[in-house]
Amino acid sequence: MLLGIHHVAIICGDYARSKHFYHHILGLPILAENYRAERDSYKLDLALPDGSQIELFSFNHAPVRPSYPEAQGLRHLAFKVDDIEQVVAYLVSHNIDVEPIRVDEYTEKRFTFFNDPDGLPLELYSHHF
Repeated sequence: MLLGIHHVAIICGDYARSKHFYHHILGLPILAENYRAERDSYKLDLALPDGSQIELFSFNHAPVRPSYPEAQGLRHLAFKVDDIEQVVAYLVSHNIDVEPIRVDEYTEKRFTFFNDPDGLPLELYSHHF
């Protein structure tokens, strides 16, 4: 059966900008970076502390997301955090807009949203109450 999520794949509009965001701002270590000449495309593998990965792809002329956030398909990517206020303050210090922290009405856990450079909705979800 399923054991967990191995990776999430993201097609970015500006590879250098997204690489900077995920690697330098969010601090995800690079596992591998490959240029695929036959596709004129980069593939960047980034590690998360739990062993899962984010794969960033660059494709020429990839269409933009049709609507935000209720398009069919992936709605958002949520990151588990220990100290949500600390992470929000860090993101804000890097000029990243973050929504006000809310409380999940079912789990009573705190969460908030921000966007990657292409407008992909990302969530911070508190590991603690």
